[in-house]
Amino acid sequence: MSKANWNSRTRHDLIIEVWEYLDCESVGARELEQIQQALQTKFGAGAMESPAAIARAVADEGAVLRHPEVFDCDVQWRQQKIEKTSFGDELDFRDLSSAFESVVKVEEKRLQRQTDKVTGAKELREVVSAARADCLLKASSKILDQQQREQAIEISEWLRIWLQAPELFSDWLDLRRRAPDYREKFPEDKLG
Repeated sequence: MSKANWNSRTRHDLIIEVWEYLDCESVGARELEQIQQALQTKFGAGAMESPAAIARAVADEGAVLRHPEVFDCDVQWRQQKIEKTSFGDELDFRDLSSAFESVVKVEEKRLQRQTDKVTGAKELREVVSAARADCLLKASSKILDQQQREQAIEISEWLRIWLQAPELFSDWLDLRRRAPDYREKFPEDKLG
């Protein structure tokens, strides 16, 4: 979509303006995503409307909805939103204590997905991979002190093991945290 300067001052008006600009009689996933993109560009991420809400607004103005596409688009959008807000934002790998709490959450999510046959194992691995990459960057940082870099190295190792063998991870982490070299290096990490 090429138009960048939208005239609308409200979300509802922008939804209609973009729909009219698209010049389409029927609305499906592609059109809904373009309208969402325009909303985010003009008003920011906080102004995002669900695909279902956008579809209702344009239907009230006379658009014909491609209902299966609208439904699928809305379901996918809500699932992504739930994933981001209920899981990814809760993870914190800045130090050993918060990292331990976060890997417990990762394990709970992995086990839930395994038991419930919920899709999203790939997304969970992506979250863990991104966290590990962040830890590796911290480990090589010249800005952080030596203790913070050592913790980042340790946490990246935890995440590497999780990525390689998630089914063995809990037992491995318990043994690792009890190892004499670990206890000597990180005496502040209290086994709970």
